[in-house]
Amino acid sequence: MPQDILINVTPFETRVALVEQGSVQELHIERSIQRGHVGNLYLGKVVRVLPGMQSAFIDIGLERAAFIHVADLRQNRHERSSGGTLTPIEKLLFEGQSLMVQVIKDPLGSKGARLSTQISIAGRMLVYLPYDPHIGISQKIESEQERLALRERVANLLPEDEKGGFIVRTQASDASDEELRADQSYLRTLWTSIQAQAKTQPTPSVLHTDLTLAQRVLRDMVGPDTGTILVDSRITTQQLLEWARVYTPSVESRVKHYSGDRPLFDTANVDDEIARALSRRVDLKSGGYLIIDQTEALTTVDVNTGGYVGGRNFDDTIFKTNLEAAQALARQLRLRNLGGIIILDFIDMDDPEHRSAVLAELNKALSKDRTRMTVSGFSQLGLVEMTRKRTRDSLAHQLCEPCPTCQSRGNVKTARTLCYEILREILRESRQFNPREFRILASQAIVDLFLEEESQHLAMLGDFIGKPISLEVERIYSQEQYDIVLM
Repeated sequence: MPQDILINVTPFETRVALVEQGSVQELHIERSIQRGHVGNLYLGKVVRVLPGMQSAFIDIGLERAAFIHVADLRQNRHERSSGGTLTPIEKLLFEGQSLMVQVIKDPLGSKGARLSTQISIAGRMLVYLPYDPHIGISQKIESEQERLALRERVANLLPEDEKGGFIVRTQASDASDEELRADQSYLRTLWTSIQAQAKTQPTPSVLHTDLTLAQRVLRDMVGPDTGTILVDSRITTQQLLEWARVYTPSVESRVKHYSGDRPLFDTANVDDEIARALSRRVDLKSGGYLIIDQTEALTTVDVNTGGYVGGRNFDDTIFKTNLEAAQALARQLRLRNLGGIIILDFIDMDDPEHRSAVLAELNKALSKDRTRMTVSGFSQLGLVEMTRKRTRDSLAHQLCEPCPTCQSRGNVKTARTLCYEILREILRESRQFNPREFRILASQAIVDLFLEEESQHLAMLGDFIGKPISLEVERIYSQEQYDIVLM
């Protein structure tokens, strides 16, 4: 099925939505002051080695010290793949040691970033492994004949002095030898530059940052099913076209600038989808519903029949609800970016064939997800256990913070999230009305943020719409309450 990609760009954040058949399937958000760190390379300093946990804390310049486990040290690569005994971390690292590391998981909650010394640098067709003389093939390329052919092609293109290896990505299936060779050359040159920086930079310091979210869309998300890539920023559109011209020529014709009167995300009701994705309850078309609860350790999903009373009998009603829930579950995992351990509590089914059918429907729906997952069958308690790789915060953790009013039992949107909502709302209303002035009535926290850290964005918006924007504190308002008055 064709998939369209919508890219909404503002000075403070970039948002990407993957839309299929008019329904939002994935959301990605990157804020200018909160860019993710996964894929970045750092020159860090070991600050503490913990033999009892076989881990170490490393200062890479972030707010919290990052950590590395003994299994993520490249010196143990051979032992780990062969099932041998790992060399203890205290024999490989010492306090004060400088170390080149790569972030493989962003800081999550109270945990620091997770690191690895097994460096990998992603290109369009290939992933470069400078320390691992191995040629691997993406697991999504299932044909054994195609896997062997790709491995042989990439091996034949390697320079004689190459000591590293490559992982062949799915995008390489239709690539020419010239494109593969160009990707190899680009990645080798980039690695040489990173090594040179590591010899001169102090610790801690950044050696290499991954692409912007918009560029990663072209590199990672575009596939054979991708239709149009709409971007609502003329400057970003031009940058993506220039980037695509060099690295992904086949994608260039799909990148289009959106200049419609309606905000880009309004055309697919993306903001409404975001609001629903922050709710515990997900209503199904049949009248059933899901309850999704996210904790630090795991995520639980409970399926309920609700008002659905259709079907020939009670077993048939349960079966139909579970089938619909399986499809909705897969979409919600992608939309909310839920990761880690996930427990699915379907409605109890006595018929083994019904259980098998629901599990098959779940696996079919999950097959569209690019994130690595494992799904087990029904347990003795009737639960389905699964894991989904977690490398960045979920949507709720990105947009919300624990609510001080309810003692962390729920969530409210952050002040910054609300500031950006207000800015978008003012921009939307400025296209429909022509007032003398816009006045924002909001809580003290929102007004303070607009007067301090977000003052530049507020001023930029005022200049853009050509209208003054004033602020007024309403002390009875909660953090999520605000009004925009047209004066």
